[in-house]
Amino acid sequence: MDQIDKNILQLLVDNGRLSYVDIGKELGLSRVAVRERVAKLLDDEVIEQFTVVINSSKVGKEVSAFFEIDCEPSSLVKVAEALAENPSVASCYQMTGPSTLHTHVLVDNFGALERFINEELYALDGITRVESHILLRRFKSRRGLKL
Repeated sequence: MDQIDKNILQLLVDNGRLSYVDIGKELGLSRVAVRERVAKLLDDEVIEQFTVVINSSKVGKEVSAFFEIDCEPSSLVKVAEALAENPSVASCYQMTGPSTLHTHVLVDNFGALERFINEELYALDGITRVESHILLRRFKSRRGLKL
């Protein structure tokens, strides 16, 4: 990956809807050259996917909660996979520490959060501790890696 690829990535992070023509004009490349570079970045899995960022509260997901979930080491992958399949879970990462999963959950309201915790999270075998944090206000959210 060279500087041109990094420049293409940065332009796409800033505006994922840019056309290959527009990227080419910005960088002095042809549309075909940009298309080939983006295709290679996709093939090499540098670009994982193209997507849209949705404001969760505008579509009814009013409560954003973060959970630190400690698991028995033998249950960690099973718990993580179950959480990853749950439609309320926005992200789930294994973190350093005592078999800890960091999980971000988006739900409609506090009743839905209580149901998620009691009926879905606590129902998973192998969890030893759960700590929760409710988002009050977002100051910054990652929207692509800055290069």
